[in-house]
Amino acid sequence: MGIIALEQMEFWAYHGCFEEEQVIGTRFMVDLELSVDTLRAEESDHLHDTVNYQAVYRVVKKEMETSSKLLEHLGRRILEAIHSKFPSVTHAKIKIAKLNPPLGGKIGSVSITLMDEYGCEE
Repeated sequence: MGIIALEQMEFWAYHGCFEEEQVIGTRFMVDLELSVDTLRAEESDHLHDTVNYQAVYRVVKKEMETSSKLLEHLGRRILEAIHSKFPSVTHAKIKIAKLNPPLGGKIGSVSITLMDEYGCEE
């Protein structure tokens, strides 16, 4: 088992409860970890035997382009899209940080971290 991590993906996006956030936007930082069986890729050295992180980035980028009021909602959408597109992923963890949020004071970021485990249908 291996972990594929895409770290510090930076986006300008329009997420937030305040109308201004949905109009002027702000910077977001996204970290994503995916647990994947990497044994075939370790032995074959072929991209098709693993999860292509360029394709993962495109999924995250696409979801970041659709506004959400809550980071929780945005994170859930990204995890669902990852699960749909990459069935070999067994576990995913995402952290989404809104940089310099408009909270009335100097704050570096606020963030949400969500985790999912796949293949454990009840």
